[in-house]
Amino acid sequence: MRVPSLCYLMPLVLLAACGTPQERCIARETRDLRILDRLIAETEADLKRGYALEEVTVWTPRWQICEGQAAPPPGAEPSLPDMCLEDVAQTVTRPKAINLAQTRQTLAELRKKRDAQAVEVAPAVAACRATHPE
Repeated sequence: MRVPSLCYLMPLVLLAACGTPQERCIARETRDLRILDRLIAETEADLKRGYALEEVTVWTPRWQICEGQAAPPPGAEPSLPDMCLEDVAQTVTRPKAINLAQTRQTLAELRKKRDAQAVEVAPAVAACRATHPE
């Protein structure tokens, strides 16, 4: 098993060190609220457009150098590498039809849930500010 190098872990270490204790506490307490905000924004954009956008993975054939190709024997002239047709994954965004009435209803429910969540999380945010004054 290969151990990840330090350069792959460094961004995680730096990210964990970002923000004051108060900011980290508030971020932890308002995680669900931020998710609801993102869902509301996406749903509003879908309604404005009249359709949703979905990301799908498509497989596209591409010519690549074949894996596991043997090296030429000593003293032999090197040859051109063999090429193989391999499927490569690509993520593409495409339009998706939505039921506008149902999406409006979903948006109304998300907004209600967000308002309730904001009231519920307010004491925890106040506690973060009291525990970790800046």
